Amino acid sequence: MIKSMKYSLKISFLFLFFFSLIGCKKNADLIIYNANIYTVNKNFNIAKAIVIKDGKFLEVGENELQNKYNSKKSIDLKGSTILPGLIDAHCHFYGLGTNQLVIDLVGTKSFEEIIFRLKSNSSEKNTIIKGRGWDQNDWKNKDFPEKSELDMLFPNIPVVLERIDGHAYLVNQKALDMAKINLNTKSNSGSILKKNGQLTGVLIDGPMRLIDNVIPELSKSEKIKALLDAQRICFKNGLTTVDDAGLSKEIILLIDSLQKNKDLKMRVYAMISNSKNNLDYFLKKGAIKTPRLNVRSVKVYGDGALGSRGAALKYPYHDDKKNYGKLITKPEEIKDLASRLADANFQMNTHAIGDSAIKLLIDSYSKVLKNKLDPRWRIEHSQIIDLDDINGYNEKILPSVQPTHATSDMYWAEERVGSSRINGAYAYKKLLEKSKVIGLGTDFPVERVNPFLTFYAAISRKDLNEYPVNGFQFQNALSRQETLKGMTIWAAYLNFEEKEKGSIEKGKFADFIVIDQDIMKVEINKTPKTKVLKTYLSGELVYTKENP
Repeated sequence: MIKSMKYSLKISFLFLFFFSLIGCKKNADLIIYNANIYTVNKNFNIAKAIVIKDGKFLEVGENELQNKYNSKKSIDLKGSTILPGLIDAHCHFYGLGTNQLVIDLVGTKSFEEIIFRLKSNSSEKNTIIKGRGWDQNDWKNKDFPEKSELDMLFPNIPVVLERIDGHAYLVNQKALDMAKINLNTKSNSGSILKKNGQLTGVLIDGPMRLIDNVIPELSKSEKIKALLDAQRICFKNGLTTVDDAGLSKEIILLIDSLQKNKDLKMRVYAMISNSKNNLDYFLKKGAIKTPRLNVRSVKVYGDGALGSRGAALKYPYHDDKKNYGKLITKPEEIKDLASRLADANFQMNTHAIGDSAIKLLIDSYSKVLKNKLDPRWRIEHSQIIDLDDINGYNEKILPSVQPTHATSDMYWAEERVGSSRINGAYAYKKLLEKSKVIGLGTDFPVERVNPFLTFYAAISRKDLNEYPVNGFQFQNALSRQETLKGMTIWAAYLNFEEKEKGSIEKGKFADFIVIDQDIMKVEINKTPKTKVLKTYLSGELVYTKENP
C-alpha cells in the first residue's frame, strides 16, 4: 500500500513537472527552423531559426528555439535560405503600376519595332496612345527618333512615348498642338529638339511637363489598380520596402488611406515631389511616420539623364562638343530649397547624374548641413563624379545608386563622357569608402524590378551575357556582404529606419524572404536566376511561388 502511494505520488509529480514545463513555454505566432538565415546584423551572423510574434521577430537563433515556444505554426525549411526583406533604395513604385496601363516599349531594337507595337496595341477607340521604355542607344541607328510616321498613322490621336529613363518624350503633332508647343516655345530646363528647322517631337526634361498638363488624368480606380499591381510585382520579387523617388501629395495620401484599409501592405518610403503645392502642405504638416509609410524627404531633380545627354557636365559631352547638358533646377533654387529643408528637418534627395550637378549639390548640402548632427541627405544616382569632388561624400552626404545602370550604360557611357571622366563613373566602391554606407536600388521601371540583377551587377560588374570578361571598372565592384547590406540594412539607414527593419533581429518587423539558392555562396553568374519562394511582411505570407 505504501509502495503504491509512493508510486502514485511520483507519477503525479512527473506529470506536474511536465505540464509546468509546458506552461513555462512562451507563445509565438510562427517558428521557422532548419533554415540558412542571413541576419545581416552587426556581425553578419547566420542563424537557423526565427520566432515571430505580433508581426515582429521575437527571437533569432538555433533550432532549439522550437523547444522554447508554443507556436500556432511551425515550418521546417529544410536548409533553404532566408534574407531580410529587400529594400529598393530608389525606384518608382507608382510609376511601375501606371506602366502596366501603357504600351510596353522596353527592349525594342528599332523605331520600326515601336511602330509595330503601337499598331498591335491600339485601336480607333483610343483617346490617347501612351507607351514607355524606348531607348535609341539600343538601336542600330542611335539618333533620336522623329514624329513623322506617328503623324501619318495617328493624325487625330495624341501619342506620348516616354523614354526608358523618364527624361524624354517622343510625341506626335497632335500632342504638340494640344500642349501649344511650336518652334517659338522656349525652355530653360530642358530641350525641344529640332531638325532642319522643324520640330522632331522629342522633348527632353522640362518641356515634358507641357505635355503632362494636357494628358487626361487617371481615374481614382486606375490609380488604385496601379498601386496594387506594383505591390504584386514587388512582393513577387522579394521587396518589402520601396523608396518611391517622387510622389505627389495626392498619391501619398492615397497610399496612406489604402495602407490604413489594409488593401496596400507594402512599406513605402515616399519622397515628396518638389512642387510648391507639395512642399507647402507637407513642410507645414511635418513628417508622417506609420509602420508602413514614411514621409520625411523631398525628391529634387538636379539635372537630366546621360542617355538623353541631359546630365549636367562640367565640360562638353565627348560625343556632342557643344552640349553641356542642363540643370533642371537652377543653382539658386537648389540652394534656397536646401536651406528650407534643413530648417524643416526634412531630408533632401536629389537626382544628380553629371559631375556639374553633383558638385553643385555637394557644395549646397555641405553649407546647410554644417551644424546638423545626422541629416543623411542623399545624392540619387551619383553617376559621373569628378574624382576631385568625391571627398565631398561623407556621413552626412550619402550615395544612393543603381548597379544595373552601370551594366546597362557601359556600352555607350564612355562615348558620352570620354576616357578621362569615365574613371569617376559608377564608382560604388569609392563612394562606400567615403560615406561608409551605400543604398542600392534599381530605378525601376527604368531597369527591371528584379533585385537579384542588382546583386549580380554590383558584384560582377557584368551584364547577363557575362560581358565584359573582367567586369566594367571592376575596381569599383562591391563584395557580397556589402551588396546585401546595400539592399537591406544600409538602405534602411538611408531611410532612418535601421532600428525597425533591414536585418533579422529581435524587435524588428518580421519582413523576410525565402529564396531557392544561397546567393552568398553560389557562383556569381548563377545569382540572377534566383527565385523568391516566399515573401513575408510582418510575419504575414504575402507571396508564395506556388500561388503567385
